Amino acid sequence: MRLKDKIAIVTGGSRGIGRAVAELFAKEGATVIIMDLLPQGQQVTDSINDSGGKAEYHQVSVTDKPAVTRLFKMVNDEYGRIDILINNAGITRDRTLEKMSEDEWDAVIDVNLKGVFICTQAAVPYMKENKWGRIVSAASNVGLRGNFGQTNYAATKAGVIAMSKTWTMEFGKYGITANAIAPGFTMTEMVDKIPAEHFTKIKDSIPLRTVAQPIDIAYGYLYLASDEARFVSGICLTIDGGTSR
Repeated sequence: MRLKDKIAIVTGGSRGIGRAVAELFAKEGATVIIMDLLPQGQQVTDSINDSGGKAEYHQVSVTDKPAVTRLFKMVNDEYGRIDILINNAGITRDRTLEKMSEDEWDAVIDVNLKGVFICTQAAVPYMKENKWGRIVSAASNVGLRGNFGQTNYAATKAGVIAMSKTWTMEFGKYGITANAIAPGFTMTEMVDKIPAEHFTKIKDSIPLRTVAQPIDIAYGYLYLASDEARFVSGICLTIDGGTSR
């Protein structure tokens, strides 16, 4: 098992890529703390535990700093450490720049960027104490190349990449790595409403001519969270079938 006895916090672990990460990490021996506002988190947790894994669900928002701080302290008090932080929680509020409201801008910035800041700031002191830590945050290939109608989303994902590189320099001496993953188009609940003809065009634009499943992205998280990636830090691992070539 590649994560045997590790303690991993996964934000946004109730569905999509986050759920795939939580389930895969549990199979690889980690105790998974799912942090999400969606009640499906309990179902995912129950499924993991019923399958012989170890998981907990906590209904906490990444934007609620006091609640995040309390949860991370509780996890550290209970298990003696926090080994892995997966900053996966994210939202979209798509609209062209001229039509985007300030509320739509703020909502995406708060969850996708400030939420990553809050959770990482809460986790790092415990990782420093143990001289070991893995921080892996959700970027997107949109953060590398932009995307029509996603000014807010693209800005947050570019910011996540820059923050990860900065944290590499700040925390490397404590045995902590910080990386980002930039998925491309992935079959999650976020894309369910896309019209069939548009979906076909997207698939045809991917060099591999297929769309990623959440598990394809989860394996990237597993690698960067494992001992195999002990000397990998400050990178953005793009997993998009060659779209960002």
